[in-house]
Amino acid sequence: MTEKKRSTARDLKKVDAHVLSKEDYDEIPELTKEDFARGVWHRRGEPLPHGLRGRPKSQDPKQPVSLRLDPDVLAHFRRGGRGWQSRINAALRKVAKLPEKQKKA
Repeated sequence: MTEKKRSTARDLKKVDAHVLSKEDYDEIPELTKEDFARGVWHRRGEPLPHGLRGRPKSQDPKQPVSLRLDPDVLAHFRRGGRGWQSRINAALRKVAKLPEKQKKA
């Protein structure tokens, strides 16, 4: 083996020293919204079926609000652990005499 070993550091310095010119950018086409729409999402190297990204969209989404509650009221609901916001929602539904929403299985 009398081959000369290539110096990676020297090659990287050469790459780092290269200054991109207008001609370099002319070779790259501008990406459009259509280009991105054709893209395929991957997870762990496997393509995902279209539409399976994130949580499914609700037909009746809840609305975010800012609400000021007394500390003892908030402590009461938080004491129950996770789901305290849903419990507040259920309590408000009961007081407003609204029918309970059916959970989807």
